[in-house]
Amino acid sequence: MKIPKTIKRFCKTCKKHTEHKVAANKKKNASSLSHGSKIRARLKGQARGMGNWGRYSKPAVTKFKRSGAKSTKKTDLRYTCAVCKKTSCQAEGIRAKKVEFV
Repeated sequence: MKIPKTIKRFCKTCKKHTEHKVAANKKKNASSLSHGSKIRARLKGQARGMGNWGRYSKPAVTKFKRSGAKSTKKTDLRYTCAVCKKTSCQAEGIRAKKVEFV
């Protein structure tokens, strides 16, 4: 997907429309220490720590298929204001295999 290097958009700190430089970040996964991700890992068959150390109480990890998994990650677009240099502006991520700045 082709995205322009500079876009004119509203800056919250300047309170007017200014030129913004566009930069892309990849969305990061949840931290491995968060409670929800530990539960999800346990459901997938990783981080097994229930009774019998999960040895015979659960099927093999190879049995869990990642059905419906997305092939791409959302790209996080950050906008830097040319006037005040603030990067508070952030747009919703775009799902694309390749993001190219033109």
